[in-house]
Amino acid sequence: MQLRFVASESAFDYFRATRRYLETHGKPIAFYSDKHSIFRVNAKDAAGGDGATQFGRALRELNIDILCANSPQAKGRVERAFGTLQDRLVKELRLAGISTVEAANAWLPGFVEDYNRRFGRVQANAKDLHRPLTEADDLDEILAWREERTLTRNLTLRYDRMMLLLDPTPLARGLAGKKVAVVNYPDGRFAVRHEAVALPFRVFDKIQTVAPGAIVENKRLGAALAFARERQASYPPNRRRADPRRQRPPNNLEAPGMPTKGRPSRRVLTAAAPE
Repeated sequence: MQLRFVASESAFDYFRATRRYLETHGKPIAFYSDKHSIFRVNAKDAAGGDGATQFGRALRELNIDILCANSPQAKGRVERAFGTLQDRLVKELRLAGISTVEAANAWLPGFVEDYNRRFGRVQANAKDLHRPLTEADDLDEILAWREERTLTRNLTLRYDRMMLLLDPTPLARGLAGKKVAVVNYPDGRFAVRHEAVALPFRVFDKIQTVAPGAIVENKRLGAALAFARERQASYPPNRRRADPRRQRPPNNLEAPGMPTKGRPSRRVLTAAAPE
């Protein structure tokens, strides 16, 4: 019912896929998913929050439940479909001469239509329980990442390794020390809001691009490594990790001031020396 190639499994990509699903089919009663951290809070005794993830919060605003399977076997139909697609899609893409994500996503709707026509079966109950979207279902605002931040007396706040400085409007001055909402949209835009009122701001300072020791989920590791590699490639040669000028000499015979850890023993050096 919905397919899309993405760089990594993230909440924003689920927002995009869910929006296309809702616009095509309407709102279902519930979604049935695995226990990925995008769908449920997996940390025991999590401090703070209301027990819902960003994706769960969006579905709640749309009046859609989310049910999490306890094992892959519990959602066998979807797992079997994954096995078929992961085998068939590779061959279909090769036959179509497609090798980029953009071209693959443009090709997918035709594949889905052909796949369902060839392998779909008539359902036992033809009643469609999807509900149509209404004017109150503002997908732009609902399918977005929302976090609360406390505004300082200087009208600044930190978000996503950036410092945001609000314009000193009368409304913003009255919010010093209070909570405001930072809304990050799937298309890259973000806004600062208070009770649905947008507060003008500017990016005052970018704090850090890659946080040292950042915890990265396994399903996002490929994208994170690609980003780090791209950043490192932009550095001048003398700042790159693999540059010979950054390598430590093998022992302190070449650099007397360096630590002796890892240096061959004197007996080995004496035995290897020519007489």
